[in-house]
Amino acid sequence: MNKPFDTIARRRQMLTYFGLGLTGAVLKGCASPIATSNAEPIVNVMPATAIARNTGGKPLPEFTGVQEWLNSSPLTIGDLKGSVALIHIWTFACINCQRTLPYVVKWHQTYAGRGLKVVGIHTPEFPFERDINQIKSALKKHNITYPNAVDNRHKMWSAYENEYWPHLFLADRRGMIQYDHIGEGAYDTTEQKIRQLLG
Repeated sequence: MNKPFDTIARRRQMLTYFGLGLTGAVLKGCASPIATSNAEPIVNVMPATAIARNTGGKPLPEFTGVQEWLNSSPLTIGDLKGSVALIHIWTFACINCQRTLPYVVKWHQTYAGRGLKVVGIHTPEFPFERDINQIKSALKKHNITYPNAVDNRHKMWSAYENEYWPHLFLADRRGMIQYDHIGEGAYDTTEQKIRQLLG
C-alpha cells in the first residue's frame, strides 16, 4: 500500500483538532472519512471536491491476492469481458464510501440487465475492517448483492495504483478502463458514462 495507515490516522486526528472546515489541508492518501460541514469529501489538496479522470484505456488489473470472495465464486477479469464493468474500491467504516454505496447499489439494480457488472473491492483502512463478519454485515446493511473481493492484503489496491477511498473505475466491454472517479459526487456524470458504455 502506498500510504502507511498510522500516517493517515495522524493526519485525520490533526484535521479534527483544527476543525473539519480546513478544506485546504493536505490529506494525501485518503478521501474518507473526513468531510466538510456541507458533507462533501476532502480529497488530496482539492478543497471539498472529488476528482474525475479519463484514464485513456488501460486494461483492468487481474484479480490477484483476494483473500475471499463474497456474494460470488472467485472471478477473473475474463469473467467481465463482454460486459461494462464498474469496480468500486471501498471500506465499510469510511463515511465517504457509505455515502457512495447507495448510488453503486442503484446502478447495479438498474443496469445489470443491460450488461453492467459491478464488483466491489473491500480494502480495509484499519485493522478492525479486516473482519470478514463485519464486512458481511456491511454488505447486508447496504443491500449489496454484487460480488465483493476481500482485499485484506492490499494486493488489488496496489494493482490499481490506488491512494483513495472510495474510488470508482469504469471499463468498456473489452475490459479497458475508460473512466475513474475519486471520492463522492459526480453521480450524474458517472451514470451518464455507464449509459454511454452500455450503448
